[in-house]
Amino acid sequence: MLCAQAAWPNRWTTLRQRTCLPVKSSRMSRTLMSLVVLIVAVYLVLCAALFVFQRSLIYFPQPAALDSADSRLKLSMPDADVWVSTRERVGQRALIYFGGNAEDVSRNLPEFSEAFPDYALYFLHYRGFGGSGGSPSEEAIAEDALALFDQVYARHPQIAVVGRSLGSGVAVRLASQRPVQNLILVTPYNSLEEIAARQYPWVPVQWLLKDRYESGKYAAHIRVPTLLLAASDDEVIARASTQRLLENFPKGVAVLKVVPDSGHNSISDRVQYLQWMGDVLNH
Repeated sequence: MLCAQAAWPNRWTTLRQRTCLPVKSSRMSRTLMSLVVLIVAVYLVLCAALFVFQRSLIYFPQPAALDSADSRLKLSMPDADVWVSTRERVGQRALIYFGGNAEDVSRNLPEFSEAFPDYALYFLHYRGFGGSGGSPSEEAIAEDALALFDQVYARHPQIAVVGRSLGSGVAVRLASQRPVQNLILVTPYNSLEEIAARQYPWVPVQWLLKDRYESGKYAAHIRVPTLLLAASDDEVIARASTQRLLENFPKGVAVLKVVPDSGHNSISDRVQYLQWMGDVLNH
């Protein structure tokens, strides 16, 4: 009897254990599933926010610091008035400049005026920059660039185009569509998608990005002498991206030079910056 009585608790305990194990497992599965759903939801919200607000992460409008009434040209576009900082000059030659995503292009007028005295100068303020109306986007800026070129070309048939950083994408696209004389690209990239994917590797950039600035695609159509100026220690544009852009130009069209001891923003402080441009423009 003692042995029989001792056996009952053991069977009951085993039965309870067998009954509880699935309950605990079920609770753990539900908790894990809830956590996965929460993570996915947060990820989708972040992706949606990046999609909606992406242009505020690309463009950082700046006011014009050095403009006066006699050094400004207005482009009257169908949906906005766009301003251009200028140094007028009679003659065949003109230089059109497209700046970076957070650049006040008017600040370049004094040094460019001194470095390139034979050129009329036109520096485009992107939409939202320097008093220009509207909001910046790749397509809007491309349309403004074409309108500016056509207006300048009527007075100056020899036009050099310079684009820096973001503006290098504007410049190379324009040069693929209009008869420019020379093209100079400063801290250029192969595509904005490459840069964005490097900065946000956890985001499906290829699906979300609106403004792609596919410079490499347009480079394939360039036939005019082109100079690429890269910074030796560029912390924004990977050298590999600039190299890929170079390889997309037809053979013999483009030359890459690396400005020593320079970063993405400090490249214009180095003597080689204007000197090497001058080697192309002042011959």
